[in-house]
Amino acid sequence: MNHFPWLTIIVVFFPISAGLVIPFLPSTGNKIIRWYTLGVCLLEFLLITYIFCYHYQFNDHLIQLKEDYNWISFINFHWRLGIDGFSIGLILLTGFITTLATLAAWPVTRNPRLFYFLMLAMYSGQIGLFASQDILLFFFMWELELLPVYLLLAMWGGKRRLYAATKFILYTAAGSLFILIGGLIMAFYNSNEFTFDFQLLINKTYPLELEIIVYLSFLIAYAVKLPIIPFHTWLPDTHGEAHYSTCMLLAGILLKMGAYGLIRINMELLPHAHFFFFAPWLVIVGAIQIVYAALTSLSQRNLKRRIAYSSVSHMGFVLIGIGSITNLGLNGAILQMISHGLIGASLFFFLAGISYDRTRTLVLDQMGGIGNSMPKIFTLFTSCSMASLALPGMSGFIAELMIFLGVIDNPNYSSLFKIIIIIIQGIGIILTPIYLLSMLRQMFYGYKFSNTLTPYLMDAGPREIFILICLFFPIISIGIYPNFVLSIWNSKVNFLLSNNFF
Repeated sequence: MNHFPWLTIIVVFFPISAGLVIPFLPSTGNKIIRWYTLGVCLLEFLLITYIFCYHYQFNDHLIQLKEDYNWISFINFHWRLGIDGFSIGLILLTGFITTLATLAAWPVTRNPRLFYFLMLAMYSGQIGLFASQDILLFFFMWELELLPVYLLLAMWGGKRRLYAATKFILYTAAGSLFILIGGLIMAFYNSNEFTFDFQLLINKTYPLELEIIVYLSFLIAYAVKLPIIPFHTWLPDTHGEAHYSTCMLLAGILLKMGAYGLIRINMELLPHAHFFFFAPWLVIVGAIQIVYAALTSLSQRNLKRRIAYSSVSHMGFVLIGIGSITNLGLNGAILQMISHGLIGASLFFFLAGISYDRTRTLVLDQMGGIGNSMPKIFTLFTSCSMASLALPGMSGFIAELMIFLGVIDNPNYSSLFKIIIIIIQGIGIILTPIYLLSMLRQMFYGYKFSNTLTPYLMDAGPREIFILICLFFPIISIGIYPNFVLSIWNSKVNFLLSNNFF
């Protein structure tokens, strides 16, 4: 047991507690509120980095910095926190993306107190979920971030924001119930004293039929959040209406919660159902999702909806990696989560932020010929597009390559199955540059529609360039030397696979 409650005080409670101070800040202008929130996010990220560097052991696959407090004894609800290789990378990603999203939200002027408080509340909820070591606490944190996203969407979204916000809350809240149902079954089954502790539930065994039912219950919840087709339709509407700083959080962090739950609970606590039944189906669905979402993205004329479907396509690789049940595949899936978090956030900041602020349109048919007016933006967007289409030397290439090899490396899949999956993946990889480069061509080349665009287009400013460079630097760094991040979770991946599957 850790003596100082780093996770409780510093990591989870600090952002939302600091957010409660915002109403008491001076009301003269928004500058103080902006700088205060940015300072809180930056300090939180630095504290997370400090904990990671000085209190986390890379080669230890066990849960570290454990905290366990009896919260509601009547229902055996404990405040259990801890981190391992699966969670620390996503916690660092959360801190990094949230800090940059706060800086990206600089132009927000309407009710900034509530806006920045909601961002800090999301910060706490997302980190709390990745650090949870209790199913009931996991469910609590899962629900905690729903309200901030709903309000951010409903109050600072586009014209159809109420429709998108309602659809988001209905989909995600309905899916959350399946986490509670699955958790209650696991806690009460064949036990004199029920428990929600992950570490105790790992040692529980269930009849395969019951394990499949419980696995499916959790999978439905993750299918909404990840998302998995056909539960994905809330995502394009949400991205299409959300403020671009909210889009950065959705693409960078929110989607990863579903994939994390699939690894943390389904693979780790329900390994037999995963190995004997669901793994090949995850690979099949993931392959179909890559191609389906890429084709759908190509048909979208709205920039944000096109990138939203691009996210659905890229998350298909995560499903394949999780279903591969190999060291290469699972490592690649986690790396893809980190990589897409960075790339997705950069694309949404560019498209929904920089471009829209200047052109006042998200419709591709109303854009064209803006490359000459905004050469810096053109260069930055081209770089982000190369990262998204998995150009060698960037993080997406390494992640997708590992997932490819992971499927091939699984001895339990037939050669025909592997060939079909690889061909479908290859088609998806071919479609990715088609919809990205066609979007780039239509935006920056061709004829300028002067009747819809402003006559003068200002190029990217220092704040915007700084944000994109901060996002692009780790994309390049991971692509050149992926071992730096793979070493964070590799020991945990090895332990999970050797202990449960091989």
